Amino acid sequence: MNVLELSEQEIIRRNSMNELRAMGIEPYPAAEYVTNAFSTDIKAEFKDDAEPRKVSVAGRMMTRRVMGKASFIELQDSKGRIQVYITRDDICPGEDKDLYNTVFKRLLDLGDFIGIEGFVFRTQMGEISIHAQKLTVLAKSIKPLPIVKYKDGVAYDSFEDPELRYRQRYVDLVVNDGVKETFLKRATVIKTMRAVLDEAGYTEVETPILQSIAGGASARPFITHHNSLNMDLYLRIATELYLKRLIVGGFEGVYEIGKNFRNEGMDKNHNPEFTCMELYVQYKDYNWMMSFTEKLLERICIAVNGSEETTIDGKTISFKAPYRRLPILDAIKEKTGYDLNGKSEEEIRQVCKELKMEIDDTMGKGKLIDEIFGEFCEGTFIQPTFITDYPVEMSPLTKMHRSKPGLTERFELMVNGKELANAYSELNDPIDQEERFKDQLRLSEKGDDEAMFIDQDFLRALQFGMPPTSGIGIGIDRLTMLMTGKSYIQEVLFFPQMRPEKITPKDAPAKYMELGIAEDWVPVIQKAGYNTIEDMKDVNPQKLHQDICGINKKYKLELTNPSVNDVEGWIEKIKNYRIKN
Repeated sequence: MNVLELSEQEIIRRNSMNELRAMGIEPYPAAEYVTNAFSTDIKAEFKDDAEPRKVSVAGRMMTRRVMGKASFIELQDSKGRIQVYITRDDICPGEDKDLYNTVFKRLLDLGDFIGIEGFVFRTQMGEISIHAQKLTVLAKSIKPLPIVKYKDGVAYDSFEDPELRYRQRYVDLVVNDGVKETFLKRATVIKTMRAVLDEAGYTEVETPILQSIAGGASARPFITHHNSLNMDLYLRIATELYLKRLIVGGFEGVYEIGKNFRNEGMDKNHNPEFTCMELYVQYKDYNWMMSFTEKLLERICIAVNGSEETTIDGKTISFKAPYRRLPILDAIKEKTGYDLNGKSEEEIRQVCKELKMEIDDTMGKGKLIDEIFGEFCEGTFIQPTFITDYPVEMSPLTKMHRSKPGLTERFELMVNGKELANAYSELNDPIDQEERFKDQLRLSEKGDDEAMFIDQDFLRALQFGMPPTSGIGIGIDRLTMLMTGKSYIQEVLFFPQMRPEKITPKDAPAKYMELGIAEDWVPVIQKAGYNTIEDMKDVNPQKLHQDICGINKKYKLELTNPSVNDVEGWIEKIKNYRIKN
């Protein structure tokens, strides 16, 4: 790497790394470092009247207070932090004191990984600590961490910029309290969900991510190309149709926890790739699935938070079963005063106009109802509520309602004003399913780019016979948001999708060389902040000369300094260049 691309701190740390090697200490040793304790366990298990416990720990050095021949550091391992007391004569029992005086005090930096062997004790201030008897260098950090400082409970130098936090999650996890806890809770959500499904006897499976037809949901897909087959493929938008094929094949219940991809908007509730759990169980209906979902979510909430309640956006939400069940058209009537039962597409379109909604001609009856519900109803359901009995136009994969003509046996679970789950009594009539797919094709021809494709192989599977089945999809990301009290989906994704980092535009060296500037000096000039020749047009020649000669000296580049007259000549050529062009 070009030395001019490094900060002053990075250069110091690289020099320290070289000094360690010169002393015969490898800053990145290959050997296993054996540990036998974690910081949190040491504190929890400490007893004042017990024999001092011997421990071997490892982690990052996060703080350091040097007091002559003795020092205190704070060591951060994978579970937490613990104070370590280090004295010169304990870690350097012989004549050679370089490990303390040179390595520990000068060549180690905050953020470096070290190993400590010693015994546990309580300091005079009452803090459970480790008295170090041996120190081992395990890994140097070349870039300095943005260490957060605390005083009287107030954080200083915080690493708070969301752009940086999401882009550099590895730093966020190290320096910001509570971030790692969020992701540990996410792991608990998935682990508990998997345990419930496994205990019920259902089989976890994997289905293709690359699909020739993007089916199972109404969404815009990502498209990629398979070179060997010379065909376009889609990243899956749902796992539904493949999981149903497995029900046809004889499985009692199957589920998959995996990534789906939708080429749609990004906001606080949406990421283009998201994690979803889909479950399908034979001989069940949507009423059974509502009861199963209540028990599942109640158990997850207890596992994560210790009770059936969670708090988000200042609201306490209870996942204790049972939840309210409300038909969608009743919900619309409740919130808008309009009864849409039995109304035609044109009548509903007129209702939308009366409600002053923005709609267009590509929207069919189902889309119009969905838009009304989304604008006037969805955000009002804070406590878990099953919205049921959707119109057939909104549910191309759902069985017709057993007693309500024109409606289907479908529910969506709304929590904190957002959809958390979507479930059906699955459509298993192959003739009806084919007609529904054709209706979706007609919507696509009208311009609806979220309408479903016709999956002929799935229709063929249904023709072999699929038993009565209920299925559900639960968004893991949104569920984790609820369980951890986070208002932004980016807070529960390790690496959310982001725009490319902004790169400062720089002129190519050839442009500088046209002015008579030697190629070796181009990086120096750009390090001084003149990334384009246009940036140099109005600069004082003496200032530019002073800046670049200072960089040459500071970074020990050993270049021959230009004269002030040389620099004046560069700037004069820039002015002539601008006039000419």
